[in-house]
Amino acid sequence: MKFIADSNVGKLARWLRAMGYDTYFERSIDDEKLVEIARTDERVILSRDNQMMKRKIIREGKVRAILIEDDMPWSQISQVIGRLNLDTSAAFSRCLECNQTLVPRSKEEVRCSVPPYVFLTQDKYMECPSCHRLYWRGTHWQRMNTRLAAVCSGLNHQGRL
Repeated sequence: MKFIADSNVGKLARWLRAMGYDTYFERSIDDEKLVEIARTDERVILSRDNQMMKRKIIREGKVRAILIEDDMPWSQISQVIGRLNLDTSAAFSRCLECNQTLVPRSKEEVRCSVPPYVFLTQDKYMECPSCHRLYWRGTHWQRMNTRLAAVCSGLNHQGRL
């Protein structure tokens, strides 16, 4: 399942990427372009815009869309997970910034690209083939993983990411 997120649900887009879902997000995208990308790429539109849901192409079911009901990111994630029965089996497989699928890198390949402490304490690395951002399972990953597990199990985090 692929998504396209309106500019009003940017944090949701980032967390869907963290869950491993292909999520197109562009901060300044007009509604026409957003709908056209959704149609051609068969993406589900995620938006808080009531007017978006009134478009004929969405009403007729030619483009699938979900009206995100809450301002709070945790509630948004819970809504999408519940509505579409999403899982996190592919979590942390996409770049949070540019949405590309991450590629495994050996410890030696990243020696000069990560801080010395990270190099000493981590063994698994992933790299974005587009923006070359490196990822590893440090404390930031642990916090994100804990938050994802909590939202998937239905715990309430007062909407904070």
